[in-house]
Amino acid sequence: MNEDWKKDPRIQSMKPEKIAFLSELTSQIQNTPKNQLLNRFMTLNAEANQRGISFSDEETQLMTDILINYLNPADRGKLALLRTLSQKLASRHG
Repeated sequence: MNEDWKKDPRIQSMKPEKIAFLSELTSQIQNTPKNQLLNRFMTLNAEANQRGISFSDEETQLMTDILINYLNPADRGKLALLRTLSQKLASRHG
């Protein structure tokens, strides 16, 4: 997988354990069948929570940016819908 995402300026302000988590994410994405990528993305938050890692909205956006490069158009649409729904839910609770 292209490692250019590590040069993203948003990465520079992240804690090392978050960068390590994202590195694992990119490695796992490479080995995940395309039809399972959306499910894989949806389990990431739970895995991060188990490790005591939480991501800001900007950091979550970065993970989405990384994943979206590997999704087919139908799954990109699903991811966009999930992102919109989660933003609406967050604005109701925030």
